[in-house]
Amino acid sequence: MNAIKLVAMLLIIAGLLGLAYGRFSYTRETQEAKLGPLELTVKETETVNVPVWAGVAAIVVGGGALLFASKKN
Repeated sequence: MNAIKLVAMLLIIAGLLGLAYGRFSYTRETQEAKLGPLELTVKETETVNVPVWAGVAAIVVGGGALLFASKKN
């Protein structure tokens, strides 16, 4: 399997996941203050919304790349 087919399949999978879930969240830990031996940290949860057009575009581009790679061989 060559690199183009692998990237195309990853794009298709990412597009399908983006359409199925629509958003993902992650936790970011920041260091707010350090006063001697005391250290204050804050954990912030951020949510990223994946637009529908981005999921569809990833599927279309991945499908096109997969067809291009198949016809080239």
